[in-house]
Amino acid sequence: MLSCYPCKDYDVGVTGATSPSEIISSFIPIFRSGSCAEKGPKQYMEDEHICIDNLPQHLGDIAGFPSHGAFYGVFDGHGGTDAAAFVRNNILKCIVQDSFFPACVEKAIKSAFLKADYAFADDTSLDISSGTTALTAFITGRKMVVANAGDCRAVLGKRGKAIEMSKDHKPNYTSERLRIEKLGGAIYDGYLNGQLSVSRALGDWHMKGSKGSACPLSAEPELQETLLTEDDEFLIMGCDGMWDVMSSQCAVTMARKELMLHNDPERCSRELVREALKRNTCDNLTVIVICFSPDPPPRIEIAPSRVRRSISSEGLNLLKGVLEGNL
Repeated sequence: MLSCYPCKDYDVGVTGATSPSEIISSFIPIFRSGSCAEKGPKQYMEDEHICIDNLPQHLGDIAGFPSHGAFYGVFDGHGGTDAAAFVRNNILKCIVQDSFFPACVEKAIKSAFLKADYAFADDTSLDISSGTTALTAFITGRKMVVANAGDCRAVLGKRGKAIEMSKDHKPNYTSERLRIEKLGGAIYDGYLNGQLSVSRALGDWHMKGSKGSACPLSAEPELQETLLTEDDEFLIMGCDGMWDVMSSQCAVTMARKELMLHNDPERCSRELVREALKRNTCDNLTVIVICFSPDPPPRIEIAPSRVRRSISSEGLNLLKGVLEGNL
C-alpha cells in the first residue's frame, strides 16, 4: 500500500465523493500539464513552479511506489527569489527521502515542508530573510494530496464546478487570526506583525524563532485529498496574482471552455494569465493546468426533467461568474 488513507492524526481534509462505488472505480487518470509564468506589473519575477507528469520515471525505482503518479508545485516568493528557488529545487526530494515515504504520503509531505524550511535556514549562501508560499499536488494513481502553506490556491474542475482544494492563509482569516494571536502575534491592516500579507510561509527566518518552536508565521501546510473520478477533469494551481482578480468558479469556467476548444493545458494556462493581466493584477503570475484525461471536457448533457430549463450547467456556471462580477 502506498499510503495510510486517511491520516486522521494529521488532520487531512477529504474532498469529493468517496462512496464505495467510486472507491472501486476503474478510472485511471492520464496526466497532462501546461504552465505559464509572467512577471506582470512587478519589477522582478519571484515565482517558481514545477511540473512532473510522470513521477515514477522522474524518481526511478523506489520500493513500494506505484507505477503511476505526478507532482506539481507553485512557489510564490517574496523578499527575493532565494526561498522560492530553494523550495522548488528541494521539496520533492524532502518528501521522497522522508521516513514516512511511501508508507504514508500525507505525513511525508507535512514533514517535508518543515524539513525544507529548516534546510533553507541552514544554507549560509542564501538570504534566509526571503520567503515563499508553497502549494503542491502529489498524485499517485487516483489519489491526489494537495498541500498548501500560504495564499496560492488549487481548484479542481469537476464537470464545470469549482472545488477548492486549498485554503488561502491570510492573517485576518478567523482560524489563522486565532492561531496567530494564541502564539503572541498581531495583525495590523491585514499584515502579520505589520510585515507579511500571509500567515504561513517557508523562509522569512527574520520573523521566526528557533527551529522547532511554535511561531505565528508557520511553515506547516494544510492538506486536502481526494480520489479522482471521471468527473474530475482538471486542476488549476495558481499564485495569488490570479486569485486576487478572478474567482475560483470563473477560472474553472474559463479553463473548461478553453480546453473544450483546443484541449491544450499549456495554452489554457496562458489564457488564464492573459485574463488576469487584463483584469489589472498587481502581482507576478504563475498558473499550472493539469488535465486528467487525454480527451477534452465533454459537453454536459442535462437529463430531461418536469421543469423546463433553458440553460445548461456550463451556462449556469458562466452566469454565476457574471453575477460575481468576475467575467
